[in-house]
Parts: sequence; C-alpha cells; structure tokens
Amino acid sequence: MNKLTSMDDLIGKAQVLTEALPYIRSFAGSYFVIKYGGQAMVNEDLKRSVAQDIVLLKYIGINPVVVHGGGKEVTNVSSRMGIETVFAGGLRVTDEEAMEVVEMVLAGKINQQLVGLINSQGGKAVGLSGKDGHLFVSRKKSPIKVWEGGQEKTVDLGLVGEIEQLNPQVVLDLSARGYIPVISSLGVDAQGRNLNMNADHVAGELAGALQAEKLLLLTDVEGIFEKKDGKESLISVLSGKKARELIKKEIIKGGMIPKVESCLQALAKGVKKTHIIDGRIKHCMLLEIFTDKGIGTMVVS
Repeated sequence: MNKLTSMDDLIGKAQVLTEALPYIRSFAGSYFVIKYGGQAMVNEDLKRSVAQDIVLLKYIGINPVVVHGGGKEVTNVSSRMGIETVFAGGLRVTDEEAMEVVEMVLAGKINQQLVGLINSQGGKAVGLSGKDGHLFVSRKKSPIKVWEGGQEKTVDLGLVGEIEQLNPQVVLDLSARGYIPVISSLGVDAQGRNLNMNADHVAGELAGALQAEKLLLLTDVEGIFEKKDGKESLISVLSGKKARELIKKEIIKGGMIPKVESCLQALAKGVKKTHIIDGRIKHCMLLEIFTDKGIGTMVVS
C-alpha cells in the first residue's frame, strides 16, 4: 500500500510538470517583472518561498526582475522615530524627514536582505535602485486628485516621484549575464534630489520598458473583490474600464489603487498579462504562471 501511495505521489508530481511544460516552453527567454511586497516580505517561510520561485524562473530560462518597496517597514521605523505617516490615494506623503527613512529602509535594509535571500537559494541577485545606471530619471509628482468620502480632493505628496525617463540597459545587461536584478523604488531627479517612488508604479513602467511577458504584483489579499447578490466575489478578470469604475465607487481603494494603475500602465505599454496575486500563499507565482487554473485577479486592457 505504501508503495502504491508513493507511486501515486510520484505520478502526481510528474503530472504537475507535464501541465507546466507548455508554459515553460512559451515563456522561455521572456521577462517577468515581479513586484515584491506584503506578507511575502515579512513572514520567513513566505520570503523563502518567493526566493525559491524567483530562482526557479531563472533556471528554466525566464528572466525575473524584482521591484520592491517596503511600506510596512518604513511605517514601523517612522513610528519608532516619532514621524507621522500620511497616505493619499494609496501613496505615502513624503517630506524630507520621511525621505531619509525611506532611503535608509529601502536601499540600506530591504534590498540587501532580499539579495542575500535569493543568493542563499542558489540565485545570483544584484541590488539596484533607480539611481544606478540612470535607471529611473524622475521628477516630482504633481499633486494628485483622490476620492474621499464621495468627493474629489487634491493632495501634494511632497518628495514623491514619477518616472520621466527609464533606461533599462543595466537590467538587460545583468539579466543577459545570468543575474537577477533586485530594484528598490528610489529615484533621483535632474538636480540630484532623492525621490520616493511607488513600487507598484515603478514595476508597471519597468515591465513596459522591458516589454515583459508578465507583471506580477504580490499583495495580501486573494485579488480584487466586488459584491454580487450581497456576497463578496473574487473578480478573476478585470477590464481597465471596470477598474476605473470601481476606483471611483471606492470599491478599489487605498493601496490597491496604485496596483491596478500599475497594471493599466503596463498593458498600455505592451505588457501581455498583468496579475494581482495573493503573496500569502506559498509558491503563489508558480501557481499563477504554470497551472491551467491560476489564482488572483488578472487585469486586462
């Protein structure tokens, strides 16, 4: 009986590989941009799982490029330092004091931890920020309009940047040489001033510049939900038009807004598929990429 059970297990594993084969063949040589965040940055088991997935992608011929923020850690450090955290439209309002914390946490701590974690799983990761190789030439983001309490208001975000010019050559060169670029969402403007960039937006722009096959955004929910017949229902496929309606109705709100905007940015620039997936599930990326069913919400144009 044990032998039969063992053989059934082995056959099951072989079937998983067989199901994945067409996807592996189709995606070989392409770029996947992965926005790393949420519990996958905090829980040790999930961190290891994500790192293993990233290394596996590289070994089977896909070029993973990782973009990370670090919002929760920035908030925690800010709180310990007595610095108030304010958000508008899912974006952190960043003054000079807050900018120092952002740079310290993103470039000095999280980036190097993630590089070390990927390398410990057999990968060859290299840490970058938007400053390296003029990767992100940025400008201060104009005041944004947000929906709050059913009304539209304008908010100045401070030292928050947006990409003015993206030069992906350093990413292309590193990927071609077998490395995995790990990029913190820090930018610099033409005057050399540091700017805090939303990692979701950065990932979307970079995916477009690389003409990536996929943009994968890891978050702490199953995907995007809406109410149907009084019950919460997961939206498996979300159109851009529907997404904008849900933002206006404040069904998509807070930190989910820049994630959806990132998907729409990427699609407009030629990225083939964008996915918002639950980073709390072990090997969530493999489940999304290499199985017929997939998980999460796919945002389409």
